[in-house]
Amino acid sequence: MFPAAPFGAISLLLLACAAAAAAADGERRPYIVRMDAEKMPAPFVEHEGWYRSVLSSLPSGAAPPVHLYTYTHVMHGFSAVLNSRQLEELKGVDGHVAAFPETYGRLHTTHTPAFLGLVSGGSGVWPASKYGDGVIIGIVDTGVWPESESFSDAGMGPVPAGWKGACEAGQAFRASACNRKLIGARSFSKGLKQRGITVSPDDYDSPRDYYGHGSHTSSTAAGAAVGGASYFGYANGTATGIAPKARVAMYKAVFSGDTLESASTDVLAAMDQAIADGVHVMSLSLGFPETSYDTNVIAIGAFAAMRKGIFVACSAGNDGSDGYTIMNGAPWITTVGAASIDRDFTATVTLGSGAAVQGKSVYPLSTPTVSASLYYGHGNRSKQRCEYSSLRSKDVRGKYVLCTGGPSTEIEQQMDEVQSNGGLGAIIASDMKEFLQPTEYTMPLVLVTQPDGAAIAKYATTAAGSARAGGGAPRASIRFGGTALGVKPAPTVSYFSARGPGLISPTILKPDIVAPGVDILAAWVPNKEIMELGRQKLYTKYALVSGTSMSSPHAAGVAALLRSVHPDWSPAAIRSAMMTTAYVKDSASNVIVSMPSGSPGTPLDFGSGHVSPNEAVDPGLVYDAAADDYVDLLCALRYSGRQISTVTGRPNPSCAGANLDLNYPSFTVILNRTNSATHTFKRVLTNVAAAPAKYSVSVTAPAGMKVMVSPTALSFGGKGSKQPFTVTVQVSQVKRNSNDYNYVGNYGFLSWNEVGGKHVVRSPIVSAFAQ
Repeated sequence: MFPAAPFGAISLLLLACAAAAAAADGERRPYIVRMDAEKMPAPFVEHEGWYRSVLSSLPSGAAPPVHLYTYTHVMHGFSAVLNSRQLEELKGVDGHVAAFPETYGRLHTTHTPAFLGLVSGGSGVWPASKYGDGVIIGIVDTGVWPESESFSDAGMGPVPAGWKGACEAGQAFRASACNRKLIGARSFSKGLKQRGITVSPDDYDSPRDYYGHGSHTSSTAAGAAVGGASYFGYANGTATGIAPKARVAMYKAVFSGDTLESASTDVLAAMDQAIADGVHVMSLSLGFPETSYDTNVIAIGAFAAMRKGIFVACSAGNDGSDGYTIMNGAPWITTVGAASIDRDFTATVTLGSGAAVQGKSVYPLSTPTVSASLYYGHGNRSKQRCEYSSLRSKDVRGKYVLCTGGPSTEIEQQMDEVQSNGGLGAIIASDMKEFLQPTEYTMPLVLVTQPDGAAIAKYATTAAGSARAGGGAPRASIRFGGTALGVKPAPTVSYFSARGPGLISPTILKPDIVAPGVDILAAWVPNKEIMELGRQKLYTKYALVSGTSMSSPHAAGVAALLRSVHPDWSPAAIRSAMMTTAYVKDSASNVIVSMPSGSPGTPLDFGSGHVSPNEAVDPGLVYDAAADDYVDLLCALRYSGRQISTVTGRPNPSCAGANLDLNYPSFTVILNRTNSATHTFKRVLTNVAAAPAKYSVSVTAPAGMKVMVSPTALSFGGKGSKQPFTVTVQVSQVKRNSNDYNYVGNYGFLSWNEVGGKHVVRSPIVSAFAQ
């Protein structure tokens, strides 16, 4: 008989064995698994039972597999936590198609209806669509604050027939929180938790919004009209969603933990549920790293939605302004960039001389207009620019400080320098190409133009000299809280908006369009401080937020309006209508400017242009596309049958029609290690107007681009009539600045003009250098 071992030694031995087993089995992590539904064995009557049986048959090792979600609509399959040994065993199961590891996504962070031309009465798309009534918009985001007035159902009719969704009760969220406006709310967090990421105690493990982003995006798309909304007095007016009578369904898949993240398994489950519930339009203001479409959950979910007739809008991402930064660039997704609107927020600087200068500010406190001494570091470049450690407290404490711009200065750094030395406020002369979120105004701050800054500097220098001779010292006062409308030029493409081409399919122009995405006022969570000023915490029911996150719900709202008027239109037809009627000239009649360069933009910046809802409702012709057309594109992109099946959810795809030439409302020539290329495109146009019509072609092409169209005239019968045409584009000797991160070669436009009618169907033609 062996002597008994001490209990502690046995415990250590067991732990060591378990650790060794875990190491041998490999790291455990969530995977998304695509299965062939037709391979389900006869004894099973539903797929989840089969999937769970498959998981239970895998070796348990140190820990058994954990089932997370079963997917029915976005794909046939499931997600589960597996180690590498279990994954390898799963690959040998009959019916297994593909598996890929979980990834993590991030968010892409109301006057806009009027800016878009949406007005009550008359003949616009608002009255024609009954303000989106009957259309359901599904939002995948951080949740919703149901008590916000933006989700009031006053005046709303019954919930649309066919709605299968639910309002899930959970932490601080009752099932009764939904109504005839907010008709559904669910949350998805299993994948996040299985990675050891705990939901923050401040957040809610339920559909309730903690962060504010989801309430903002959903109210932007379809919020009810709320009078007297503002952000601390800025943008005061009526906050209205783009489709104010449409219904909202929230699918919370983004949670606050150590960071604000979404797990791909959760996002895919949210999209799967939205399809099952019966949404008509989907908007996702988040993204994952751009990978091949068979491992990108948003691309997979959006393909399934498209097949069901659901329009999907996604944010383009906030990693601009360099080229090839587009996210959510799958051709069946409408990818939306961000543009400014014709609204600005102002503050007035009044000098001791009586002269007044208007600048920009979103400082949130309603401070009284205070007159104080004005400091300017004349004669010392570092002090003039308020560079790091340049100012002295004894010089600036209790004073307004003028900071001029320079190549090595940033507004936030200048503001910090003034604030840390006790300055009362900062007046910063900027080229206005830099951008601050409203929450970054942590002290009284005004941005003025460089010429106005020079005028203030001249006054401050002259007055300071006078003071040394016994005269009055330089002084200034600032009045905050102004809102200016009709600002020109507008729109401009925001500096943060991601630019094309797309990495995965660069021959498809992305973004498709731009929409309002700068300083958008919409609903917020009222119980979480939006910012702190010193010891004061500030709360608001409505917030000004910028990002392509705000652009996507604008496009989704427009899609809801179009679908209400044209319920028979496919997602591709809706996108085509938006693209071919978009505009590329700003309010000053110049090409829309791309920030921060201030140069005229290109289709790689703004896609087909800025969305124009009233024109999109009646486009005349559309470029339509169906699921099989996208399959042909995937085949041409050399996706394997297994990869295509993962994207499409259909087994045994045919690649007989493999073709890169998707019937898309734009034309892109990629210059692969050359500055010249020729490409012929084939397209088909469909008449969506009631009457027969004739169209003639016109082309605007720059030097170095030659465009030939055949035929040059098209005749259409009634609604549904189709006509093909070809476009040959020759690009020659295009030069690119090697130091430029904009990959555009040159660009022009092709337009089909209705003979004796009003319709103009316009598409960009662009050449772009390969990365």
